[in-house]
Amino acid sequence: MANRLGESLLIIPGIMVLGAIGLEFTASWLDRTLEPGTLPGFLRLSSEATVQLLSTIAGATITTVGVVFSLLVVSMQLASGQFSPRVLHTFFHERLGKVVVGLLAAVFTYCVLALRALPEDLASSPSAVPHLTVDLAVLLTLVSVGVLVLYLHRIARRQYVGSIIAAITEETLEQVEELCWTGKVLAPEEPPDVSRLGAPLVVSARVSGWVQQVSTTGLLAAVPPGSVLRLETRVGAFLAKGIPLATIWPNPGQEATVSRALHAAVVVGSSRTTRQDVDFGLRQLSDIALRSLSPAVNDPTTAIEVVVRMATILRQLLLIELPPQVRVADNGSVLLRPWDLDHAEYVRHAFEQLRIYAAPHPQVAIALVRSMRMLWEAVDGADRVEAQRELERQLDLALQGCERAGLLPADMEAVREAATHVQDPLRQLGLSEHGPVVH
Repeated sequence: MANRLGESLLIIPGIMVLGAIGLEFTASWLDRTLEPGTLPGFLRLSSEATVQLLSTIAGATITTVGVVFSLLVVSMQLASGQFSPRVLHTFFHERLGKVVVGLLAAVFTYCVLALRALPEDLASSPSAVPHLTVDLAVLLTLVSVGVLVLYLHRIARRQYVGSIIAAITEETLEQVEELCWTGKVLAPEEPPDVSRLGAPLVVSARVSGWVQQVSTTGLLAAVPPGSVLRLETRVGAFLAKGIPLATIWPNPGQEATVSRALHAAVVVGSSRTTRQDVDFGLRQLSDIALRSLSPAVNDPTTAIEVVVRMATILRQLLLIELPPQVRVADNGSVLLRPWDLDHAEYVRHAFEQLRIYAAPHPQVAIALVRSMRMLWEAVDGADRVEAQRELERQLDLALQGCERAGLLPADMEAVREAATHVQDPLRQLGLSEHGPVVH
């Protein structure tokens, strides 16, 4: 729910419009209640100028709202076509754009209500001009102009591919920190033998969609104490209606109540989000790199930037302890999450597609194999055997792909040198017993 509210274009503008309504009612009441000249006035306009000013501001702001929406739609269309459709959520989370739309809509609402509140005998009674209301309208207009200029500056900079890549990287690293905290708090446990627990209860999914978030607390609270609950999906996976969502040993009964609680703990939506989903951040970066390497774009520099950003994420991810797949609650309930990604799977998802399309581009291939080698070195001695094996596999496949791509001998030699150049001189000579030495 929080993610949906964060992406909504209606919440912030709606609140600001309501605030404008309250502000106009308050200003009109003060203009009617206080004696003329009690409050200092910024503008002293005639009755005709007051009506014309409020009308002009209202017309200009509602027109500008349409322009801002057009800019937002065009920027999202460009980002979707040039980078990836999956990066659009970064634009929906842009709060400044919502503030601009809300401020302009609030100024329009304020001016329209101010026109409605003008006395009918305004032309024959100059003292009835609501100076406070007019001054506030002018002030709101000046503020909205300043915020609009700031928004135009921001939206122009956000079209820069480096800004989009940096934003995705930062958002993904935040989720890595969340995984790191969870991995430190929870100790690994051995999975129980469910074959002795009797017939289970299988809860099927009610809707189809992407698993966006999973509440561990909600899952454990949905089953009786002492139960064993196995989640049959993971965050970032697609869940089809009717397939098993969870399996519970022993059968707790009250199927409707348990099913309702389990579905409340698993958030399913029409698209993936970065929340709890580090793999989606890697997927977005990979999509940008793949698009940049396509013949239509042909931008290897962007692909290289993606590679180094992806290596930054993976370095931190591989060095932390991931949350255990077996979690035991205080009441004895056990949660099994066998489908959660491990370190090796994160490496595979990051490089599996990218190495294929990077093979014909020597500079991208060099950056890719150098990053793999750096990651191998970073986790050496950190008990990441499976991750190191996957890095070795990806490194070997990347070199094979470069060979089949028909690189020039000098380029191929540069790629091999980047893949084998490590800090230990013995490994450079191929004397390592366990390092990623490529022959």
